[in-house]
Amino acid sequence: MIDPHSTFLLIAGLIAVIGLIALIAIFKLNPFLTLFVVSLALALAAGMPFTAGVRSFELGMGAMLGHIAIIVALGTMLGKMLAESGGADQIAHTMIRLFGHRRIAWAMMAIGLVVGLPCFFEVGFVLLIPIAYTVARRTGKSLVEVGLPLLAGLSVDQGLTPPHPAAVMAVSIFKAGTGRTMLYALLIGIPTAILAGPVYARLIAPHIELPAENPMAEQFVDHGAESSLPGFNLTLFTLLLPVFLLAFGSIAGAAGGHAGLPARVLGLLGNDDLALLLGVLVSFQTLGRMRGFQRQTILQFSQECLAPTALITLLVGAGGGFGRVLQDSGVAYAIVGLANRSHVSLLLLVWLLAAVMRLATGSATVAMVTAAGMVAPVALTTAYPHPELLAIAAGAGSLIFSHVNDGGFWLVKQYFNMSVPQTLKSWSICETIISVTALLLTLAVSHVH
Repeated sequence: MIDPHSTFLLIAGLIAVIGLIALIAIFKLNPFLTLFVVSLALALAAGMPFTAGVRSFELGMGAMLGHIAIIVALGTMLGKMLAESGGADQIAHTMIRLFGHRRIAWAMMAIGLVVGLPCFFEVGFVLLIPIAYTVARRTGKSLVEVGLPLLAGLSVDQGLTPPHPAAVMAVSIFKAGTGRTMLYALLIGIPTAILAGPVYARLIAPHIELPAENPMAEQFVDHGAESSLPGFNLTLFTLLLPVFLLAFGSIAGAAGGHAGLPARVLGLLGNDDLALLLGVLVSFQTLGRMRGFQRQTILQFSQECLAPTALITLLVGAGGGFGRVLQDSGVAYAIVGLANRSHVSLLLLVWLLAAVMRLATGSATVAMVTAAGMVAPVALTTAYPHPELLAIAAGAGSLIFSHVNDGGFWLVKQYFNMSVPQTLKSWSICETIISVTALLLTLAVSHVH
C-alpha cells in the first residue's frame, strides 16, 4: 500500500515532466528557463523550502557541468581540428569507399561500438559527431539515419559493457565475473545495437525532417577532393589517441594498488579530461602545424568552435539540476519504492528498478548502481546462479527512455538540431529499444544457461 505522501510525490513528478515537455515543445519557451522554473515549482510542491530548492538545482547543475563542460569543450576543439584539416572528410571518404552508401549506417554503428568500449557516452559522442556530419553530407543521407546507429553503439557500451565505471561497479556489487559479463554483454549488445541503430534509424529517419541549417554542423567544412586531405593513418591516430589512453587507463585502474609507476602514469593519463586534452594538443600539431596552419589560425579555430556549445552545456547542466531536485524532493525514491513492492523475478526486478531510477533522475550511472545495490543482497542470499546477467539487466534498465532530465538528451537534440518531439521520437525511442531488447535477450540467455 502506497502512503498518501508518496502518491502525491508521484503525481507531482509526473505533472512536472509532462509540463516540461509541453512548455518546451508546444509553447516554445526557453528550455533552460523552463527547466529552472519547473524544478523550483516541483521542489515547493514537494514541501522543500524555496532556498533548499534553489540550492538543490544549483548542486545538480554544478555536478553535471563539472563533467560535461570540459568534455564538450575539448571534444569540440578536437572535432574542429578534424574538420578544418580535412581529417573528418578523409575518414568519411574511407568509410564510404569501404562500406558503400547502402551499408554506411552499419559502419557507423560498428565505430560507435568500438570507440564506446573505453569511452563515456559523452566523450565518444563529441569525438565522432564530426564524422557523422561529414558522412551525412557526403552520402546525402539524413543525419538521423547516419547518426542514430552511432549513438546506439555508444549507448550499448555505456550501459552493458565493462570497463565503464557503472558496469564495473554493478559487476562488483553482484560479485560477478568481469570476463563473463563482457562476453554476455557483447552477445546481447551487438544484436541490440543493430535493432536500435541501423534498423530503427532507417524506419524513423523519413519521418524526421531536420532544418536545412545546423549551427553545429556548419563549423565543420567540406574540403572537396580526397587527394587534398591529410593521410588516413595520421588522422585515425589523432582521433583514437584519447580512446587508447582511456583504454590503457581502464586496464591500469583494474590493477589497483599492485600497479607500478608506468601503470599509475597511464591511469592518470586515462582520465577523461586529460585524455581529451592530450588529444587536442596532439591535433594542434598533426592536424594543425603539419597541415600548414599558423599558431594564430589554430587559436582562432579553438576559440570560435566554443560559441555554439554554450547553449548545449547550459541545457545539459539544467537537466542535471532537474534530476537533483527529483532526488532531493523525494520523488525519485517514491518511484523506486513503488517498483520495489512488485513481486517479480530478480532479472526483471533489477531492470525495473534501474528503469524507474533512470526515468526519475536522468542518470544511467545512478540508476544502474542504485538498482544493483538494492537487488544484490537478495541475489547473494539466494545464491542466484547468473550474477553477470543481473549486472547486464541493471545496465539495460538504466538506458530506458532518455528525456528532459538527462544531459545526453540535450546533447543529441542540440547537435542534431532537432526539436524536443523529434528527439523523443528518435533518440528516446532508440534508447528504449536498447533497454527492452537487452532485457529480453538477457532473459533468453538466462533460460538457456
